[in-house]
Amino acid sequence: MRFNTSMGKQGLKVGVVLNPAAGGGGFERNWPEAAAALKRHFGGFELRETQACGDAERLAIDFALSGFDLVIAAGGDGTASEVADGLMQAFDETGRTAELAILPCGTGIDFARGLGLPGDIEAALKRIAQAKGRKIDAGRISYVDDSGALASRHFVNIASLGLSGRVGRAVNAGPRKGRVSAKALFFWSTVFEFVRYRFQAVRITVDDADPVEARMALVAVANGRFFGGGMMIAPDAALDDGQFDVVVLRAASKLRLLWDLRLVYGGRHRDHPAVTILRGRRVVVEPVGDTAENCAFIDIDGESPGRIPATFEMVPGALKIRY
Repeated sequence: MRFNTSMGKQGLKVGVVLNPAAGGGGFERNWPEAAAALKRHFGGFELRETQACGDAERLAIDFALSGFDLVIAAGGDGTASEVADGLMQAFDETGRTAELAILPCGTGIDFARGLGLPGDIEAALKRIAQAKGRKIDAGRISYVDDSGALASRHFVNIASLGLSGRVGRAVNAGPRKGRVSAKALFFWSTVFEFVRYRFQAVRITVDDADPVEARMALVAVANGRFFGGGMMIAPDAALDDGQFDVVVLRAASKLRLLWDLRLVYGGRHRDHPAVTILRGRRVVVEPVGDTAENCAFIDIDGESPGRIPATFEMVPGALKIRY
């Protein structure tokens, strides 16, 4: 753990939560460059590094409760999500929070991609320093964790289930993480897992509408637009409209779906016969029939901590973010 004086320019108290393992550890090698850019654009800051899953959430809570004005999540989607969750928890508990900013440097940077943040460290920090905070929505998901216990947490980008849950586990456990581009890693992991995937039967209830049953490959409950290393799964989603875009990819010919995967990168799958898009503020997804076979894995902002049944609830204006 390394520290700088935390009082930055214009009286801002700035904290940085750094995941040193982000991008296969590549970002830590570039830390001197990032630290110099942080000092140029923000003046003083305090740095805290994560050591294990869940640390970013805890550190963000501590920053918020210690009176920091801005918390910068330096890492991938998982780090950004944990920091956002921590800031929202601090607000729920005490009414005290901080603004969020993202310095994208992980394997998955889909949330930053949706915000339009540049990948260059200097350009990203310059933009964040000049930006004003803007309120965005977030989601809250309740699910069953890998130990079988009920769990819940917030998410900022996309929570999904089915194929994405398997891909998330494969990417995070894969030996090539950080050695190839995120797009290539997610693409080939998706292809490999899709070939092995058995379509699962689920029941989807959005708000007070009649339930929809589907044999599905994927259900994405989207606040943002991108996931999976650049796939524009929810091309019409907005971070501040108070609703989820719920994208259902139904069972179909695997060969045809693999070929049509290219459509998702450009958001050109809206009218695909296997795709249904719903909108709402509360989504419940449950397994149908054989529970053991159809308890699909979930993915929350790039991390896969459990499975369905799951409930997704919109939290309008939950975060103030600079981008």
